[in-house]
Amino acid sequence: MSKNHIPSVTVNYKQTGGSTTSNELGMRAMQEQAYEKRGEQYLLIKSPPASGKSRALMFIALDKLNKQGVKKAIVAVPEKSIGSSFANEPLTKFGFYYDWEMAPKWNLCNSPGEDGSKVNSVNSFLNSEDQILVCTHATFRFAVERFGVEAFDDCLIAIDEFHHVSADEDNVLGMQLKQFVARDKVHIVAMTGSYFRGDANPVLMPEDEAKFESVTYTYYDQLNGYEYLKTLNIGYYFYSGAYAEDIMQVLNPEEKTIIHIPNVNSRESMGDKIKEVNHIMHELGEWQGVDAQTGFHLIKTPAGKILKVADLVDDDASKRNKVSAALKLPEAKKNRDHVDIIIALGMAKEGFDWIWCEHALTVGYRSSLTEIVQIIGRATRDAPNKTNARFTNLIAEPDATEETVTDAVNDTLKAISASLLMEQVLAPKFNFVPKHKDSKPDANYDYGVDGYDPDRCNIGVNQETGQYQIEIKGLTEPKSEDAQRICKEDLNEVIAAFAQDKQALERGLFDEETVPQELTQVRMGKIIKDKYPELDAEDQEAVRQHAIAALNLTQQAKKVLNNDPEMEAKGNTALIDGVRKFAMDVRELDVDWIDSINPFSEAYSILSKAMNEQSLKAMAQVIAGRKPNLSLDEARELAKRALKFKKERGRLPDIKAADPWEQRMAEGIAYLTRLKSEQANG
Repeated sequence: MSKNHIPSVTVNYKQTGGSTTSNELGMRAMQEQAYEKRGEQYLLIKSPPASGKSRALMFIALDKLNKQGVKKAIVAVPEKSIGSSFANEPLTKFGFYYDWEMAPKWNLCNSPGEDGSKVNSVNSFLNSEDQILVCTHATFRFAVERFGVEAFDDCLIAIDEFHHVSADEDNVLGMQLKQFVARDKVHIVAMTGSYFRGDANPVLMPEDEAKFESVTYTYYDQLNGYEYLKTLNIGYYFYSGAYAEDIMQVLNPEEKTIIHIPNVNSRESMGDKIKEVNHIMHELGEWQGVDAQTGFHLIKTPAGKILKVADLVDDDASKRNKVSAALKLPEAKKNRDHVDIIIALGMAKEGFDWIWCEHALTVGYRSSLTEIVQIIGRATRDAPNKTNARFTNLIAEPDATEETVTDAVNDTLKAISASLLMEQVLAPKFNFVPKHKDSKPDANYDYGVDGYDPDRCNIGVNQETGQYQIEIKGLTEPKSEDAQRICKEDLNEVIAAFAQDKQALERGLFDEETVPQELTQVRMGKIIKDKYPELDAEDQEAVRQHAIAALNLTQQAKKVLNNDPEMEAKGNTALIDGVRKFAMDVRELDVDWIDSINPFSEAYSILSKAMNEQSLKAMAQVIAGRKPNLSLDEARELAKRALKFKKERGRLPDIKAADPWEQRMAEGIAYLTRLKSEQANG
């Protein structure tokens, strides 16, 4: 297994303490940003786990209730356990003007409701003098269905974990939200740590999202401003045989760890979840019994240490309830040694708060990118003396002799997709600007020891904000407000859609004949047209260029770091140094050069180190069998690129050219010409 210990990415942060320090009103950095926009009717907060979204909502809701004429606040959470995040808080004690107070009967995550009906309680609340209620998404949906959207006029509707909402017609909450926005008689605060879904459906349609004011606080903002956590490592590792026999290769008993075992129906499952938990505990050491107070298993390691292991997999309600209660005790936050390892299946993900967690170990690919982001969020809390955290995705290595090789290939591709996205999410924010002959330095950025060079594309860094300014020749600037917002705040959502595009991922990793521009221009171009149909062609191209630049520069910086140990040792400046080194090594940083880079080449390099040659060959064979023919949409896109080529070069692309991209554009024209001829001939 030693050859498989290859991290996909390691990111170092500055430990400024800025994201955990409170102002005179008791607000941390993200909460302060959100509160500044408290007057907006529709507010969308995109902020990572542990950044304080729950309390940010309290500040905003209390201002709306006391100063903005809003009569009531209803907070909807996806599951009952998350309701505890909105328990009473004495905010005046920390400097705020009001306290967050709710009568116990209106916390429907705990209360049984009136006559056993939580929906009845929602109606009673609406007719009462009280102002704050917390319920699940399900209770809220049923209440809207029964009483209609008009019953909630003049209320604040706060939707936690907003990625559960979808613009798809089958998503009830999504359709209800659309009705609320159309009626325009409520205030809405939507909050999420991962504003993208695992499927292809958008959370909000563009015309509805345009009505929301956004507060975007990135993973980089959050982690860079921690006091203790300095390094975060994301990696996928492979095993063969039964995972429980290999798990100790990636599980360090000295690290506080949450292990998510695979779903019983997945190919990684050993067939019996209880036996899997017992097998993991057996691998850890000798069972010493169960603690009577907490229900934690006590395991003695070969080194003589007693580990406390919380089992959240066992379906026995009495056992699991005792363990769950023990994990919620105040000691869990105060005492690092309250518990050592948590083993879970469907629990301990979204909203689960164990600040001491140093390692989130997930066996098998999970159902969506959203779930992966949520699991990683369990390990990214800041805690005293916790300097390192990591996420490991343990995946079964594809075996050419298995009947399930196709499933294995799909799971591996999804894991790579998740890793690519997380690399982007964890990276600093890139601010791309076009390079002109009269470009000048921006006083907000530091351009390094040599300063600003008017004859080259420069890279500057703002030490305060953690943002990077990167000059690129030939870059198209977004014109409309929507396009500017997307380029400024939503590139990760664009990259998420691209990373989940199966054809792009397969071709980019395993088809040697694929020309990079087919991915960077044609596939990414199609994704952006589908995702943002309201943008004109120039703005769509601007978004495409910014997204590919962000993805490829992160990947190339990672390549520099992986090939140069001295660069990695530079700590929190390593990534920007990698980008700078890459930019200096090329002739010139321009859009055409960036488009000519395969965004998945570095992922393949890591894959080839982590897997054996036979497995890689098996994957390539499976994917070769899926190779698609040129589609009409792709031919049209190639023809458009060919017209741009003609405008720049004075001639159409030549199908016999040495440049494979020129050949491919010529093939697009030939395809359309042939199709037109066939239609003309009937």
